[in-house]
Amino acid sequence: MTDWAAFAGFAGVVLGLLLLLAHASKSIFSEVPDDVLVQQFDPERPLKRRPGRDGWLTETTADGGVDTTGTVPALTTATTALERKWEAVDVVSADGERRDGHSHYEMSTASLLVNVALSQGLFGALLVIGAWYTQIPLSALGLGGDSVTLLMLAVGTGLGVGLYAVNEVGAAFGERIGIGNSEELRKALAPDSVAGWAVLLFLVLPVIAGFEELLFRAALIGVLSTGFGISPWLLAALSSVAFALGHGAQGPGGILVTGMLGFVLAATFVLTGSLFVVVVAHYLVNALEFVVHEGLGVDWV
Repeated sequence: MTDWAAFAGFAGVVLGLLLLLAHASKSIFSEVPDDVLVQQFDPERPLKRRPGRDGWLTETTADGGVDTTGTVPALTTATTALERKWEAVDVVSADGERRDGHSHYEMSTASLLVNVALSQGLFGALLVIGAWYTQIPLSALGLGGDSVTLLMLAVGTGLGVGLYAVNEVGAAFGERIGIGNSEELRKALAPDSVAGWAVLLFLVLPVIAGFEELLFRAALIGVLSTGFGISPWLLAALSSVAFALGHGAQGPGGILVTGMLGFVLAATFVLTGSLFVVVVAHYLVNALEFVVHEGLGVDWV
């Protein structure tokens, strides 16, 4: 016998954990205080002047220190922090631990990829176990007999490409009105090797799309509407808000655009009853964004 209430509890716990993780991720890319990172001179890694950064520290004193007579640009954003990691400098955290800029960024990219794949995969596994344990029918999850077909693949592909275009327009509009989305998380996840791109495109992004659609569309719309008789359109609206909040690391503009895209995906799930369609669309939006911006270096904005 299906235990709808128990599965709703499973989904609620997973949603809460995801939102907590999203909040933690947001703090990583939020404003960084000036005293968090300080510049250190290393004779084997001399500081170099960069174009447009005339005030950057480039001279050393007689005792081997750094001449601080120049103007030091404030370290106020995560963007600046990421840029500095590409310079020939060492950084010291607030706890005094010395870290090399280049290796730290490379490790961060690998760590983020592993963290995302494992965390989202674990959450997805919890939902699958919960659905199996509570005997949720596949049809309630959008996995009925006609949900995975070539037609649904075509629908998902067309929807994904269309949503990617809408996402770009939304990002450009947000920039114009001053609520642009943060790109730091995407840049931090972007690999710099063929193997890294393979992991991103064929492991990490499919896991993200599969889990998020399983939670926000299949569980929060399909199961709750089937088991409790709640309007799927009401659930679509509520789940889209939760979906937007789960992407807080993308900034205000990113949250707004993600919420709207989430509702389109939710509406598609309601109309087609297919989880496969929205997973394909979700994956394509993410994959195209990475490939176009980070792989090809195209910036529409």
